[in-house]
Amino acid sequence: MADKTAPMAKAALSVDNLHVYYGEAHVLQGVSLELQSGIMSVVGRNGMGKTTLCNAIVGLKRIRSGSMRVFGREVSKLEPHVIHRAGVGYVPQGRRLWPSLSVDEHLRLAASPDPEATWTVERLYQTFPRLHERRNNGGSQLSGGEQQMLAISRALLSNPRLLVMDEPTEGLAPVIVDQVEAMLVQLGREGDMSVLVIEQNIGVATSVSDKVAIMVNGRVNRIMDADTLAGDRDLQQRLLGVGRHEDDIAPPEEIGEVSQEALMAEVYAVQRDGANSDASRGNLQLANVLPNRWSLPANQLRSDTGRRPEAEAPATRIFAIPFSERIGKTALVVGTFDTKGPELNFIRDKLKALGIPVKTVDLSTSGKPSRCDVTPMQVASMHTGGTNAVFSHDRGQAVSAMAEAFARWMAQERQIGGVISAGGSGGTTLATAGMRTLPVGIPKVMVSTVAASDTRPYVGATDINMFHSVADVQGLNSITEQVLANATHAIAGMIAQLPSPTERAAKLAAARPAIGLTMFGLTTPCVQAVTRQLEADYDCLVFHATGTGGRAMEALGTSGLLTAMIDITTTEIADMIVGGVFAADENRFGAAIETGLPYVGSLGALDMVNFGARNSVPAKFDGRNFVIHNPTVTLMRTTIDENRTAGEWIGNRLNQMEGPVRFLIPEEGVSGLDKAGEAFHDPQADKALFDALEQTVRLSARRQIIRVKANINDEAFSNAVVANFRSISQLHKRSA
Repeated sequence: MADKTAPMAKAALSVDNLHVYYGEAHVLQGVSLELQSGIMSVVGRNGMGKTTLCNAIVGLKRIRSGSMRVFGREVSKLEPHVIHRAGVGYVPQGRRLWPSLSVDEHLRLAASPDPEATWTVERLYQTFPRLHERRNNGGSQLSGGEQQMLAISRALLSNPRLLVMDEPTEGLAPVIVDQVEAMLVQLGREGDMSVLVIEQNIGVATSVSDKVAIMVNGRVNRIMDADTLAGDRDLQQRLLGVGRHEDDIAPPEEIGEVSQEALMAEVYAVQRDGANSDASRGNLQLANVLPNRWSLPANQLRSDTGRRPEAEAPATRIFAIPFSERIGKTALVVGTFDTKGPELNFIRDKLKALGIPVKTVDLSTSGKPSRCDVTPMQVASMHTGGTNAVFSHDRGQAVSAMAEAFARWMAQERQIGGVISAGGSGGTTLATAGMRTLPVGIPKVMVSTVAASDTRPYVGATDINMFHSVADVQGLNSITEQVLANATHAIAGMIAQLPSPTERAAKLAAARPAIGLTMFGLTTPCVQAVTRQLEADYDCLVFHATGTGGRAMEALGTSGLLTAMIDITTTEIADMIVGGVFAADENRFGAAIETGLPYVGSLGALDMVNFGARNSVPAKFDGRNFVIHNPTVTLMRTTIDENRTAGEWIGNRLNQMEGPVRFLIPEEGVSGLDKAGEAFHDPQADKALFDALEQTVRLSARRQIIRVKANINDEAFSNAVVANFRSISQLHKRSA
């Protein structure tokens, strides 16, 4: 006989009266649901708040009020990492992988150190054999399905008790969807973990779970048996919009006697560019509604002139097209023509009057018809998830997706004279995402109010020219007309002076080969000494290792404008690991990995993390060793553990380089502050850095680690850098 006094098992997830806002927009309006165990699916049309619910559960979005409990523990006010430690795993929409880390590195990084962990790397390789086949490929080299497998595997390796998955089958080929579905069913059977699935594919949602929660306008409309929902077509139509206009959620009795064929015919119409347009070049567009995944006709929407990649096709490689083939004379006028049409058309007309060929590119996400040369549908079709990923009621998601689609569209364009945009923060975000894919040297101009703010998110490491619009880009007036005219004449002049392919070839033939070098204030003597020895034979381009500088060198290397890299100063890695202000991104060293260019590197200034003024240093670092470099820059000495992590990270990146590599270790200090008698001299911390690097790197004839008994700024070290560079440069020439 069962013990009636035994406590009931606590629910895996209990959400009670949850309210979440974006500014003043009330997105989640009293959401309540409970997942005792097993798998529950949450479905709903675009813009109903499903992703916001995910973000709230895992701590990425603050709630205004309400309660969230995970296995009885209140988590509504906890930070994301604390929620994660409480046993919540997360598979985000869009996968969010590190493009430069291999599959195996992703998994090893996420793997639990617990020897009795349920999920291990080996088990996941058995679950997804394709990942094992692709274990040495980087995240950016995987297909959409492979990326999703990796994102799911990464989450499972934390061995969560509750797994939250946001649209795990989005953009996947049917065969991969079947695999993901089978895995979810298996997880439900094993019973070791509960799963909350946010899913647009109603077939998957109803097949993997017993209960389905339906979200409508920020609320859970009802929770019902999956089998009941799967068999109730009327309910699907009324609450989910399946086969109907997405805003038409009237009860079935209000529809009347309308055939399915008539209903479908009402949803879409053919929009032509003009009355006399060739029928074969028209664009299928929804007449009254944005495309969405629940609308049957939306699945058929394709631009006849658009170039949509297959769902499982690898991502477009940026700079895959030779630089000479990218240069043309046509100016691209880019922006949201639905809101900034007068301003963008003003630029277009000015350029035409100056004799510059023009192509207009519309990045609007409103779903309105467009008469631009390149329509929003054509651009959106380049997204890996198709047009449905772009056209949604979630403006933030729509802008992000269109930016990604435009970057892919721009990456395959040839014969570009230049790109110019005008808009506010949203339009500038969209346009500059594509500009950043272009090599340095192709003119890029943005006209925006954000030119007077922090421009790093827009400019990145590229040569985008900025014009502050002064007045908002909202209608034509005496100010905006003058600013737009100046910007137009600027890009027209840039395009006019672009060399022809023949001229560029001749210029390149006469030029010294360019090499990139990284420098910091405390490695300056070394870089200067190296430059003096090489500048007669090479065009030495020095980059300040402040995060942006490293990315700029990487971009030039990837674009084919560098012949080698002498990466003396890798301090940005320390900032990335510890949280400094000059942090690298995950693609640091990516140019050498991708291109195979000769690479000479070192550990310059990895003894320090960079912050702003002393009072800006986070309190958690109190008690550390600091040096006030100047009133606006504070340096903090790295620890043994931080150095060990940096050495391992760099070593793993070096292992991915297939070209000739020489990495030099300055045994007597990595900066001007890291030598006997100076503030950051710490032999034990340096030893941890050196040992971790040497233990991680797989040595070969082409990949070598070289110790030099000198400080990085000593003449002996700079001489060693030059000698090794000349050696691998000759090696590269012989093998080319």
